[in-house]
Amino acid sequence: MSAEDEEQLQALLKQLLRSVNERLSNAPSPQSAEEILLHLEETDRNFHNYEFVKYLRHYVDNSLGSVVDEEIRKLTSGDGQPVNSGHDTLIHSVISGSRASEEYQKMMQTLKATMMTVAESLISRFEEDQLKKEEMQHSLYADECSDSDSSFNQSYAFIRQEQLQALAEKLDASQPEEVRKKALQALCCAPPSDVLCCESWNHLRQNLCAMLIEPNTDLSDNVLQFFAKSFSSSPLNVTREIYTTLAKSVESIFLSLKLSLTSFSTGLDINRPEISSLLKQMRLMNDFQKEVTAFWIRHPEKYMEEIIESTFSLLCLHLESRSHVQEKVLQPIYFLALLDVEAAWFKKWMHGSYSRTVVLRLLQSKYKSLIEAAVQQSILFLETCQDSTHLQSEEQHSAGQRSIYTAKELQYALVVHSLSILGKLLLYTNGRKLFPITVRTRKDPVSLTDLVVVLITIMYQYPKPLCSDILFTDSLSPSSLVMSALWMMSERTKCADECLHQTTVIETLLAPVIALLRDKQANLKSPKSTLPLIADVLARMVNTDRGTSAAHVVVQFTLKLLDEELLLLGQADTPRVLCGAFIFVCRQMYNTCEGLQVLRPYGLHKAASAAWRKTSFLSERVLTPGNGNNPGMSSTQEMPHMLMWEETLLDSLLNFAATPKGLLLLQQTGAMQECVSHMFSRFSKKMQVSRCEKFGYGVMVTQVAATGAGMKALHRSGFVRVLVLELWSALECGSEDGRVVRPKSTPLDPIDRSCLKSFLSLVNVLSSYQSVWQLLAGQPLANKTEYTLREVPSSVPDVIDRLISVNSAAKIHSLFHYEQSHTFGLRLLSVLCSSLDSFLLLESQYNICSMLLQSQRENVADQDASDGSCIIDNLSVERNHVLVRVALVGGPCERRLPPRALQEGDNPYPWPMFSSYPPPSCYILHPPNPQHYPLEPEMSAFLTSPQTTWTEENWIEMCRRLYRRVMTSGHNALSGTVLADLVEKAVVHLSKSSAECVFPPPQHKEQEKSVEDVVLSPVENLGMNICLRYGHVLQLLQEDAASSLTLLMKHVKIFLSRQRVQTSSELLVRLEDYPGHDWLASTVFLIMAGNWRRCLSVLVKLSSLLSSALIWPARTHASVVVTVQVAKSGIPPVYWSTAHYVEMLLKAELPLVHSAFRMSGFTPSQMCLHWLAQCFWNFLDWPEICHYVCTCVLLGPDYQVYTCLALFKHLQPDLLERTQSSELQVFLKEEPIKGFKFCDYLEFMEVLERRYRNIVLTDMKTIGHPIE
Repeated sequence: MSAEDEEQLQALLKQLLRSVNERLSNAPSPQSAEEILLHLEETDRNFHNYEFVKYLRHYVDNSLGSVVDEEIRKLTSGDGQPVNSGHDTLIHSVISGSRASEEYQKMMQTLKATMMTVAESLISRFEEDQLKKEEMQHSLYADECSDSDSSFNQSYAFIRQEQLQALAEKLDASQPEEVRKKALQALCCAPPSDVLCCESWNHLRQNLCAMLIEPNTDLSDNVLQFFAKSFSSSPLNVTREIYTTLAKSVESIFLSLKLSLTSFSTGLDINRPEISSLLKQMRLMNDFQKEVTAFWIRHPEKYMEEIIESTFSLLCLHLESRSHVQEKVLQPIYFLALLDVEAAWFKKWMHGSYSRTVVLRLLQSKYKSLIEAAVQQSILFLETCQDSTHLQSEEQHSAGQRSIYTAKELQYALVVHSLSILGKLLLYTNGRKLFPITVRTRKDPVSLTDLVVVLITIMYQYPKPLCSDILFTDSLSPSSLVMSALWMMSERTKCADECLHQTTVIETLLAPVIALLRDKQANLKSPKSTLPLIADVLARMVNTDRGTSAAHVVVQFTLKLLDEELLLLGQADTPRVLCGAFIFVCRQMYNTCEGLQVLRPYGLHKAASAAWRKTSFLSERVLTPGNGNNPGMSSTQEMPHMLMWEETLLDSLLNFAATPKGLLLLQQTGAMQECVSHMFSRFSKKMQVSRCEKFGYGVMVTQVAATGAGMKALHRSGFVRVLVLELWSALECGSEDGRVVRPKSTPLDPIDRSCLKSFLSLVNVLSSYQSVWQLLAGQPLANKTEYTLREVPSSVPDVIDRLISVNSAAKIHSLFHYEQSHTFGLRLLSVLCSSLDSFLLLESQYNICSMLLQSQRENVADQDASDGSCIIDNLSVERNHVLVRVALVGGPCERRLPPRALQEGDNPYPWPMFSSYPPPSCYILHPPNPQHYPLEPEMSAFLTSPQTTWTEENWIEMCRRLYRRVMTSGHNALSGTVLADLVEKAVVHLSKSSAECVFPPPQHKEQEKSVEDVVLSPVENLGMNICLRYGHVLQLLQEDAASSLTLLMKHVKIFLSRQRVQTSSELLVRLEDYPGHDWLASTVFLIMAGNWRRCLSVLVKLSSLLSSALIWPARTHASVVVTVQVAKSGIPPVYWSTAHYVEMLLKAELPLVHSAFRMSGFTPSQMCLHWLAQCFWNFLDWPEICHYVCTCVLLGPDYQVYTCLALFKHLQPDLLERTQSSELQVFLKEEPIKGFKFCDYLEFMEVLERRYRNIVLTDMKTIGHPIE
């Protein structure tokens, strides 16, 4: 190889090593580095682009090209095709033959010799370069600061004890300066661990510390260089010795110099030699303080404790004697505050529990004076009222270096440092235990509450930055520091309880607001700047469980701002900004159930709505000038502020929809459509709900979609259309337009993960039967003869037409992924049909069952065979599941739903498929034989005993006690016959009690002549068929029960229609007819074993009781018993009353379940509305349904709330598990509630009654006029 070739190859190899230098440097051992190089082709995507690799490829090609060609020629036939099949076999044969050749052996020998020569040459050059670097290392060191890393990566020579002893003697102060300098340079080349372990270390340490205060800066800088090298390259047992040595040295310097602030009349000049040296030493210490937290957990705690204690000992220097010395001493903490003004070192030490425990223990036992000084600085800062002095942030130093700091600037740096330490300290329990603290300027100790009040007062006095420099970022202003501390406190529940939710603190925060409410002057320097800060703190405080203590004052102040009664701040846009800040505080309260409970009496929704309408009217006038009134310059400038204010008000109104009762308030304002459109606009831009909200708009969309009015607004805003388009894009289009790097995997789940989000969004929106009726009532399917591939659905009827009702070849051919898309549609249909009212609408309009049965008939192997069995595939299994689900009614012990998955074995799907009704009997689970009820005779005797000796109230109380005792006895409660008598007797006696009758007693006769003229809707007829089938399965009805049920439904329809309001509504759900079937009437009909007269009597008497408004949704639909506004809204009381309180109590009683709902984007109120609207049919077994009705009638309507909470408690383990797999909604809607018994949970319900009845039942009694 020529010299030029060797030089070229060296350059190529060096280039390769530099490219992988970072990976080789991070290798823990030489063996690992070797493994990295051996597998470089597998791990480095740039491998084949390296010039060295290209050189090797070219060399191999030149050496073995002819050999490879010859091997290929030997292995191919005459026509050029390989003899052996398989591409891999050919390659293997060619490689084997080439490696056995003589040319290959010669090439490897030459290449190995060449590379060894190149490697040896590189190594020799490297050693020469290292020697040159060691000779020049000190001349290259030019940085005066201790953070220079020029000495961090030097090679170390071995040094003997004798040499170290000699160096220690040469470093003695008696030696000439040049001798000491050379000795110090030699010491810097020695390994620090050897230096610290030598016998002369104590002598060395004394000499090094003495050199730190030498006038010659070269000597002190070299000592710091040695310390810096030790910090960067030594273990903690070495570095802590260096650190403690440095700390003691700095402490001795401060003691010897005795610096005072008064001696620096013109300011502290950091270029003075003694000050510069101190700053460098403390800078090195501060850098180590911030870095050591990354690795001290790997070492014994005593090392960490020594570092922390030496730091605290230094910082406490002169603090104890301050009370006896009038002169202000320049303490070490001033220098640390200049270097690390926001106390990043302390924040890092407090971050991990490992170090925080030691820090707090030492502060409590030895160094409490450090915290006392920080509190003292905060109080003095507040009392001295500094005016225009401020400290520049580090960003400014980079723009222009400063060398002189005035005494006020030093003092303010210490204040910032102190506030940062206190803000971090208060977050932790043991940090708060340091209080109360005694300070010399106050007689009484400063308590935790006193300190928070001081911080708030500082915020009042300094609401704006103290520096007018345009470059200042406001990060070090007093208000910013205090606000940051208060924010962090409010985010921790226990800390907020101890620090913020105290009467004195809240009074301090509200004092300016109360003063303004009383038309007095607030004690604030700048109300315009301070009041929004107060609102910000309150907004974060009220976001916690105990945050409603300030609600009454805040809402009154907000109402005055909205009514423009507080014109005190000068500029026109200021009241709007302030009002927006305080509305946000209220919003943080009323978007929770418990907060809305507090604010509801004030009518904030009305005031916000009025302000929004006024602003909207004014903005329209500015935008559309007329009658010769051209908007002037002031109007043009005002327009952006007005639009922003209008958007703020809309956003505030929208947040009422976060709770069921709040949604009713929003509906009554008449701004539902505008608010939903605003939400859709923000949702489309993926904007955050608010700065304090962790989740997006998913929960709010689900809440709005629970009602017909909300669904109408969502549909008009375009939200449903976008949802359908996103669904179609994910399902049919996918991401195939993008570049295909690897083939897309075939989905194994029925609903692919890419479509799951769209599926769950659609399930959330269509969860309520009212929303389904709003979107689908009267909407036919397209059923076209031809669909183009570009024809995309844009509505829910289109989705049903294209994905569910796939009953023609045209629809099948229009789908790119027929089986996957149709499976998606059938899964969606299954979830929709879990709501019986939604199923009745789908069946009455689209004949869903007939379509599915026809598809099953067509899915056979032999169309001509009379008994052709259905082909078992994904679609037939899904259809079979849906057909059984909609054909049979019953709880977990009354019907068997076929699984959707195949099983192992010879018979993968043992469940019979069918193509005509009724379904096979194997899907019906017959209830067990009647069991023994030990306490039933006692209840029967009580019900049949004469009531002449008891008043109505006494009888009711006795009945309730007996019922509780029977239900909690641990036996099987009551049989159906006794429950029927109990319900009937209870309703009769309750309806005679004036205390229990809430609504006027209705008038209805059994001999109504108009009954024959009543026409039942198709939905009602289908609902009656379901009821009759269920009754026959339960063996409760006779064969002629159909006529009795028809007669009952006609009577009920007449009876309820006479109590409905006569008003118009834009909702598709007509007010004169209840949307859906009357499931409570059907339930009572079955309880009474088909006796329609007895059933009608119970229902008529029940209608005067409060419980009827909640357990009987058809009773209050557009009823005169509620206000006209509530009736027109179409929102049932079971939603804005029962479901509202379920959400409120769920957060307190079952917080994990509440969080699971929040994470899933689903709401408990949606599920409660689903359960209660159909009286738990398909979810509970028949005996538990009877117990539900009896419990709510006899014990009170608030037991409806407690029943839902008991169900969530029973389901909690399943709910938490399903949330993890994004199946919460589908699980709750499709799966029956297994194992739930009323007798097991009645005691839990009684506990809830004792806690919450005063709130829940009291509010339910105002159902006739809920919100005025």
